[in-house]
Amino acid sequence: MKNTVSQDIPERPFLSGRPRALGRGKRAAVTAMVVALLFVLALRVVASGAINWQITFGFFFHSAILDGLVMTLELTALSMIVGVLLGIALAVMAISRYPAVSAASALYVWVFRGTPLLVQLIFWFNIALVFPVVGIGPWQVPINSLVTPFAAALLGLGLNEAAYMAEIVRAGIKSVDSGQSEAAVSVGLNRRQVMNSVILPQALKVIIPPTANQTIGMLKNTSLVSVIGAQELLTKTEDIYARNFQVIELLIVASLWYLVLTTVASAVQFWLERRFGDSRAVEVIAGVQP
Repeated sequence: MKNTVSQDIPERPFLSGRPRALGRGKRAAVTAMVVALLFVLALRVVASGAINWQITFGFFFHSAILDGLVMTLELTALSMIVGVLLGIALAVMAISRYPAVSAASALYVWVFRGTPLLVQLIFWFNIALVFPVVGIGPWQVPINSLVTPFAAALLGLGLNEAAYMAEIVRAGIKSVDSGQSEAAVSVGLNRRQVMNSVILPQALKVIIPPTANQTIGMLKNTSLVSVIGAQELLTKTEDIYARNFQVIELLIVASLWYLVLTTVASAVQFWLERRFGDSRAVEVIAGVQP
């Protein structure tokens, strides 16, 4: 006997798995409630008197803060360059025909993704405990003179980022149809030419959006290097409030600068996603004829 009960019950929107669109009036009401709540919260914070806003805005463009901001940008840029270049090499190694090469890539990713970034930063800062000097014979240099706080920060951030970029690039490479590689080999291209001229240009539209997201994450992760004394934005902020004891005011300064930087980076990410979302744009930018 056929079950006709379900046929008599009309499909209801909340059971269909699709959210019902709010009416214009409801959207306006919800928006007004959220704006009012945020306004009340902001007014409460400002009127509480617990925060000296003159100090906050007075230190916003302080020379020490700006110096730390510059180092934050330097660490972000250099760490991403190291991460991207090494990540591409690791991704290519991961798809190698030689088991030892692919295993080495997998081991690297396993170690650097499986341990906290903070632990890695502290490890590189104290690497002199394992290797006091570096060099051959009479030409030896103390490792402490080479691995400065900035160098340790760059090593920790860059090598950690490479593990994540390796997975991103590998996913991008795997997204390209294998038939294109076979076709490129059939016309006489070697494996290196196939990778550089056929696979990587097409993988860009898969690789670039998460890479931009990783850059935003790197911008914020630079704050972790304050534990090893690298003079970036948070460290400079801590140095100032250690002298004037205006902790919250100075942390707001650092937070505002991080918000400014991440907002700009997010806008660039949005532009990149639109720019590289078109496969024809990827081919033109990569120098591949469509």
